[in-house]
Parts: sequence; structure tokens; C-alpha cells
Amino acid sequence: MTVEMKLCCSRLDNVDMFSKSDPFLRISRQTEDGNHVPICKTEDDPLLIECFDFNSNGNHVLIGQLHKSVSELEKLHKDRSGANLIFPSHRGQEKVLKGQLFVDQFIEKEHFSFLDYISSGFELNFMVAIDFTASNGTPRNQDSLHYIDPSGRLNSYQQAIMEVGEVIQFYDSDRRFPAWGFGGRTYDGTLSHCFNLNGTNAYEVEGVQGIMSAYASALHNVTLAGPTLFSHVISMAAQMASQANSNGITKYFVLLIITDGVLTDIQETMDALVRASDLPLSILIVGVGNADFKQMEVLDADDGRRLESSTGRV
Repeated sequence: MTVEMKLCCSRLDNVDMFSKSDPFLRISRQTEDGNHVPICKTEDDPLLIECFDFNSNGNHVLIGQLHKSVSELEKLHKDRSGANLIFPSHRGQEKVLKGQLFVDQFIEKEHFSFLDYISSGFELNFMVAIDFTASNGTPRNQDSLHYIDPSGRLNSYQQAIMEVGEVIQFYDSDRRFPAWGFGGRTYDGTLSHCFNLNGTNAYEVEGVQGIMSAYASALHNVTLAGPTLFSHVISMAAQMASQANSNGITKYFVLLIITDGVLTDIQETMDALVRASDLPLSILIVGVGNADFKQMEVLDADDGRRLESSTGRV
């Protein structure tokens, strides 16, 4: 379960000497060691809500703060009442301020897992996005990651498509898969970070073999370029998942991104992932070649810290 709230404050103290304060809120939860970690989603643990006066040099000035649980914030919303901010003192005393916090909106949203969707009868819909940046090497050269071996030996991109696609396609009744490329100059010379792999207006291909054929054809018609951007293809996949969800289509989308290079739009990618986090969509990133992919480890949030967008949403 996730909760969306709109908060506002009134009657705040002005802490700027020659101008009005520029207040903003920071919400944190208390960890087991007593520290506070900024969050946007939490259980019903006490939250530390702080109101600061913004300063462009980063030295923000605390106006006031309070501790409230999610259930207490919900009660503020239902009662249409405010809670007074306090100003902490080093002596352990707290000054109650006239400034108040109000909860203008409180919405609970149920958050579904991958297993929730599958157990509810959702089909899988496979999607793939392939890296066409120049760092892959010229496709006609044998040392290129895009080299198509006449003997039939699969390159790294083909192997990833086959290994993931062969499994997922059996859970998709129509076996029509969206297939895109990114980081290349398309048939008209335009640099694109999300283009249809088959070179037509239709983004879908027939089955895994359709992906393999479209990929091989694109290598003859697309010029490798760059840089390596993920946010465009993630946003496209999220848009499709959102439309399907809104239209009552019971499909769970799996986007496979295959890349050889270091990501150059890391924050934009994190923003796109956070925006898509409530959708029936999973994203698999497979790295090929010898590049250092440690930069991308932040995207999986395996260390327990959730991804945070540039707007503070997690």
C-alpha cells in the first residue's frame, strides 16, 4: 500500500532578514539506529516532517518541524485541522510555533507486485530495446559486438534476445513484441533514442524470430551513433503499459534493454523508472562487452535504498 499526500503550511515564521522565506518540506522516517532517512513512502512509523527556508547556497534554514505517523496525517486530513510546528532546542525544550502543517489530500493506493499480476491472470508482453551507439564497433568488423557471423554463431545481442525472449513468448498469446533501437541514426539520418527496429511505422514484430530479423535488417540501415540514453525507451514502454492498464488490458510488460556502454542520462533514467514504478512493467538491463557497468548498479536499488527522482519522489 502506498499513500499520496498533499501538504501545505500556513503562518510560518519569516526567517529571512531582507526578503520573504522560501519554505519547502522534507519528510524523513526514523531508522533502527535513531537516524532519519528522507523518504516519500513508509509504513505507519513516525515521520519527521521538517520545514526549511530555501537558500541557493544549500545552507537551508530550519523554520520548524514535527513528528507524525501516516495515520495521524490521515486524521489531520479527515478533521481538516492543522498541526503546529515546533522548533527544537539544544536544551531539550521545544518551542511551539504559530505555523501549522495541513494535509490537503490523502489518497491510499494499493501497490501490486509482479506475482500479484501474474497470479491474477495477466499475460506477459515482451519488449526489447537494442543499443545502436558507435561504441559497439562497426557491424561488418568481426570485433564488433553487432557482428553477424555467417556461420550462425550468435553475437551477445542475439544471445540475450533468444535467452529471454524464448522463455517469455510462451506466456504471450499473440506473440507480437514491440522492438526498438536507440542511439542510432535512422533511415532518414535522424538521431533517435527510440526508433522502431523494423524500420516501419509499426513497432511490433512477430515473435522472437521477428525481433532477430528486424535487428539484422536494422544493422544494414541504421548508422551507429550515440550517446547512450535509456529514458526514452523506458518512457515509451511505460506509456504503453499505462494505456493498457487504463483500458483494462490484463498484460504485464517486460522490457529488455541490451547495451554495451556507460549510461549518460542516469538522472533522467531514474526519473523515468520512478514514474513507471506503479505500472505493470518490469525492466531488465543486460550489459554486453567489456564496459564498466558499475554505474548502473544504482538503478536496481538492491542496497535497500529506493530510487529517488529529481523531484524527490521514490
